[in-house]
Amino acid sequence: MLIGKRRGWEIAERLATPEALMLGRRAALGGALAGGAALAAAPAQAQWNLFGSNAASNAPPVVLKPLTAPRLDRYPAGRAISAEADATSYNNYYEFGLSKSVAGAARALPINPWSIEFTGMVEKPRTIGFDDLMKQVTLEERVYRHRCVETWAMTVPWTGFPLSKLVEIAKPTASAKYMVFTTLADPKTMPGLGQRFYPWPYTEGVTMAEAANELAFITVGMYGKTLPPQNGAPLRLTLPWKYGFKSAKSIVKVSFTDKRPVSFWEALQDSEYGFWANVNPTVPHPRWSQATETLLGNDDRVPTQIWNGYGEWVAGMYTGLTKERLFV
Repeated sequence: MLIGKRRGWEIAERLATPEALMLGRRAALGGALAGGAALAAAPAQAQWNLFGSNAASNAPPVVLKPLTAPRLDRYPAGRAISAEADATSYNNYYEFGLSKSVAGAARALPINPWSIEFTGMVEKPRTIGFDDLMKQVTLEERVYRHRCVETWAMTVPWTGFPLSKLVEIAKPTASAKYMVFTTLADPKTMPGLGQRFYPWPYTEGVTMAEAANELAFITVGMYGKTLPPQNGAPLRLTLPWKYGFKSAKSIVKVSFTDKRPVSFWEALQDSEYGFWANVNPTVPHPRWSQATETLLGNDDRVPTQIWNGYGEWVAGMYTGLTKERLFV
């Protein structure tokens, strides 16, 4: 799907050098040749999927199950809900490919059975099955704005439960200061893992204060159905006041630590991506402005709001942190 109207000098996104390859220039100094050799040796189908094919894998079609949950209207999005077809076909999931068209390749995501490991500073390290987790939570629907660091945006009805409930179930110790999420890394079904300059597996982190914030959400569905694989099935993190890359997909491990983690994009290119990643229109990305955004399904650009419009609930967490790299 194309966003916006092309001018005469523009080319299709699929023909451009993938942003991730450019971002990897620093890591490439230490291992680009090895990564390139691995790609060259990869099967042709894996290479094709890696660079953006929407070709379906040999996996059977994904059947999404209906989810019934009451809608919580406490956090008005202030925008119309994006078309489901747009929100589920324009996705970043680099484990399956570098373009936005990964829905077909992501069909191979092994969703069932699924388990989540609790580790680090917890009372008792353990693993919990997804079905057992669902028995301990109460689902609700929230309509949240989603803002990608690449300046596209959407508004989605997510189904899930507060992140604070997951913290309660995991039982971290009082010494824990950060919560770290790890995404599945399955080389059998994820061709993107062959790109060795990436710091796989994908990890992201939040402070315990952010984890306790009422907006922080664990998502298990969207548009009244279970999550599609390309959107992070079976469960993902949703942090509407942060850029979208902070919302880890397909979570398999939750760790607690007293040391601030270095997450995936920060490890890859810390001059462009920092730990906080809070949405701020006045602080540009080093290579583009963050002042405006394009809504999926709409050619018009609209102003970006500080904290993505959720300052009422989150701004207080960052008092006194003006010297931190809050927004990159």
